[in-house]
Amino acid sequence: MAKNTHEIRDPIHVFIKLDSQERQVLDSPPFQRLRCIHQLAMTYLVYPGATHRRFEHSLGVMELAGRVYDVLTNPENLTDDIRHLFPQTQNEDERRYWRRVLRIAALCHDIGHLPFSHAAEELMPKGWDHEKMTREIILSSTMQEICSDMRPKPEAKDIVKLAIGPKKALDLKFNDWEILLAEIIVGNAFGVDRMDYLLRDSLHTGVAYGRFDHFRLIDTMRILPPPEHGDEQERSSEPCIGVEAGGLQSAESLLLARYFMFSQVYFHPIRRIYDIHLKDFLSEWLEGGCYPTDTEQFFAFTDAEIISAMRQAAKDAQQPGHIHAERIINRNHFRRLYEGMLSDIVAFGGTMKARQIATAASNEFGGDKIRFDSYPPKDSTLDFPVLERDKSVVSAHSKSQVLKQIPVAAFDYVFVDKEILPKAEKWYENNKDELLVEREEEE
Repeated sequence: MAKNTHEIRDPIHVFIKLDSQERQVLDSPPFQRLRCIHQLAMTYLVYPGATHRRFEHSLGVMELAGRVYDVLTNPENLTDDIRHLFPQTQNEDERRYWRRVLRIAALCHDIGHLPFSHAAEELMPKGWDHEKMTREIILSSTMQEICSDMRPKPEAKDIVKLAIGPKKALDLKFNDWEILLAEIIVGNAFGVDRMDYLLRDSLHTGVAYGRFDHFRLIDTMRILPPPEHGDEQERSSEPCIGVEAGGLQSAESLLLARYFMFSQVYFHPIRRIYDIHLKDFLSEWLEGGCYPTDTEQFFAFTDAEIISAMRQAAKDAQQPGHIHAERIINRNHFRRLYEGMLSDIVAFGGTMKARQIATAASNEFGGDKIRFDSYPPKDSTLDFPVLERDKSVVSAHSKSQVLKQIPVAAFDYVFVDKEILPKAEKWYENNKDELLVEREEEE
């Protein structure tokens, strides 16, 4: 008798389980391509263990999405008001259908990623990103043929909605139930995409900051109405995902883990300069300087093809992108000349001082010797409902001082060709006061 439940060993979730119909998606060429897409681009050049791929991350997201769905729709965890608002939770066929859609959407949420993930996403044509490519692939004949054999049969449009969410599918109409399910995958507070990448990236980089008690967090997640107290103008009128009071510390740990992983890993200066060198190489190597959007042509590009091309270009000065490829392959990356202080970035809206330094340095040494990189501060304040033991619902910010004090993650970098680094450092020391005065005059 054919086996219907399959188990895959995983360093984060121990075993990831999927049925034979879900395995058809896993075995499809579009999904298998994710075996060749690094999760963290070229971070392995800084953290050698960071060689994990989008493939295992997507499996982890599917596993967590199923767990969260089962907790949220457990009859014991639903109030009468929530049952009334979401009748899908009371109909067994509806529950089975949406669980299927959610797990397939979670499995496919990254299926449109470019080589080296986010590193060179800017090189897609205007109006395109990996979410739009994900949508095209889910709607492709290959994926629709696989889904047509599933029971219950998931509608491609429903998979798209949950995989990329309402912010990336503006032309699609979402009802409250679909918004809630999309939040399970891509939500800012408790999205399982974030949960898995923090845990997985922390493990593979060897950085402990990304760990948190996701078991406790998931067990305490609930569908809750808006808090009963707080700013009436800012409150949403629709239920969303929150936690019981006993899970608040786990939620704090998740959001702290995100801050620490961004500041220590994702914003690491050497990691960032390798992303820049990669973009410089691809802009010269790719035909027309950007990736194709035709799905068949798109599938031809993975990290393997790009690495092979870089190795060839690094050895041959006549090939496109030679200089940038040589910097990556031979680790001749640009060095950090300037890093903005967080207080400056927040106080002055980010980039102003660093951009001024980069412009002045480019004028002094030539634009080909200087690179500027910035991530401006964004509102990292996340609030969510918390279910108290007396069954009242309050704002997380009314319960947690930690959440209100999590710093923003931001950076400003100016990089310089290492061959002129000593000269550039001396130039900066001699001119930094003058640059600061010019910036203050502009303000």
